[in-house]
Amino acid sequence: MLEKAQFEIGAADLSQLPPDRGREVAFAGRSNAGKSSAINALTNRRRLAFVSKTPGRTQQINFYALGAGRYLVDLPGYGYARVSGQLQQRWERVLSAYLQRRASLQGLVLIMDIRHPLTPLDRSLLDWFAPTGKPLLVLLTKADKLSRQEAARQLHTVRAGLERSYPGGAHAILFSAVSRQGVEAAKGFVAGLLGGENEAPAEYNPSRQRKAPG
Repeated sequence: MLEKAQFEIGAADLSQLPPDRGREVAFAGRSNAGKSSAINALTNRRRLAFVSKTPGRTQQINFYALGAGRYLVDLPGYGYARVSGQLQQRWERVLSAYLQRRASLQGLVLIMDIRHPLTPLDRSLLDWFAPTGKPLLVLLTKADKLSRQEAARQLHTVRAGLERSYPGGAHAILFSAVSRQGVEAAKGFVAGLLGGENEAPAEYNPSRQRKAPG
């Protein structure tokens, strides 16, 4: 399903969003955390989402159609210091409103650079999304840049933090677009939500990830 993704529309404001129906899974994360690379890895496409060395390139909500009313949604990266304060505030308003009010949103994939997880801005986004009670998957990207021991330690820290900040329950896994670690597990999570299941499918096994985080 995910490999069928095709760009459909970019919305710079909530008024430009497609009709609020069907099923969507959104991707969010700090600028330069690896969000575009993660989307490309999950869809098995090299340039579906634009990958740039310049943070802050995604400045609108991009919808990728999968057919049958299903979408992947790429949200603007947040926390890039070089954009104006006014623009940052607008992005924050758009993000919080979308995450809290969008009825067709089935769940969120939150991207965090494993070397800098759970920043204050990440926690703010969690605070916006937590009241919805919808499924959340945290991808700790660029896991290949740490040793297995360091990555396992970061994974443990993030999971403990999520237990405190997202009481509805959340999953976190190690992820690398380079080594493809975590790609199949993340695909299972996303496909399960888009397919109408209330929980992650069998191939997504958080307990297995805990036992073998590296």
